[in-house]
Amino acid sequence: MSALRIAPDAKVMLKHGAGGRAMRELIQQVFIGDAQPPADGGIGLAAMDDGAAIRAGGQWLVMTTDSYVIKPAFFPGGDIGRLAVSGTVNDLSMMGATDVAALTCAVIIEEGFPRADLERIAASISAACAEAGATIVTGDTKVMGRGEIDGIALNTAGVAFTRRVIPDCGLRPGDKLIVTGTIGDHGLAVMARRHSLDLQGDLRSDVAPLNGLIRRAIEAGGEQLIAMKDPTRGGLASTLHEMAHKSNVGIVLEASRVPISASVQAAGELLGIDPMHAANEGKAVIAVRPGAEDRVLAALRSHSYGRHAAVVAVCVAERPGFVILDTGFGRRLLAEPEGELLPRIC
Repeated sequence: MSALRIAPDAKVMLKHGAGGRAMRELIQQVFIGDAQPPADGGIGLAAMDDGAAIRAGGQWLVMTTDSYVIKPAFFPGGDIGRLAVSGTVNDLSMMGATDVAALTCAVIIEEGFPRADLERIAASISAACAEAGATIVTGDTKVMGRGEIDGIALNTAGVAFTRRVIPDCGLRPGDKLIVTGTIGDHGLAVMARRHSLDLQGDLRSDVAPLNGLIRRAIEAGGEQLIAMKDPTRGGLASTLHEMAHKSNVGIVLEASRVPISASVQAAGELLGIDPMHAANEGKAVIAVRPGAEDRVLAALRSHSYGRHAAVVAVCVAERPGFVILDTGFGRRLLAEPEGELLPRIC
């Protein structure tokens, strides 16, 4: 810690919770410290994966937790309730645990929050659980005074069992990277609603539980499917940087192959936002060994949430830890956002 020469009056800023480089550095410097992996060879805090994995008999117990403070609580395509369930289910799924054993949900409510809105969120939570085949088995409720919290915040945790844990690393040169659908939908939709932007096109969040989609991908890819991560805060760019850094490979991303909806593309150009930096809440990045991409792609496209899946990148030995964007006219390094362009995106 002393070698980093952190100023004694340093403050935590919004960028430190936004999913990019600044957040990872804060977690590493403050929370991880000398954290060691579980004794059974599982995945723990130091791995900074989507969750933890601990040996439980002949299986792995996968656990994850997350908090949701999105503003506004209701947005095109979803709300904070659907977001909380989907985010937790997806974090479990990214580690190969697609059959959710149980969820928890804690709700912190500001005094004066509309009862009708709370009931609407509760109904959304139930609907998302039904879609994911998950059940909330316990929870907690707190009420804060006016101004002590902004409306409502949710915390969810989830547990699941799997016989094979899939981390977000382990990539090798030649591996292919698949994106399961159009990117940037969530970030642009929330930004438009938050700032009351009258933009043309149907901007809607992609928030959805992906365990059914990921289950098909795992069945199709088998042992050749070797890493997964959902590109939430920081978007596709941040996710690829993290995977490249952890695996010590370079990643060449072909811009023309990245699926982006016309509405997101237009909104991004108008607002000066690169969709590759915008958050997603219903997409995954899947890495496979060479030769497995076609069957995994076919499995993804057979699911409603994977219709626009595409192979977008390849791992290379050059420039380990970096993402190189191939524009079709040349190559350049793809910058990683330090923090999310829009705070409180999830």
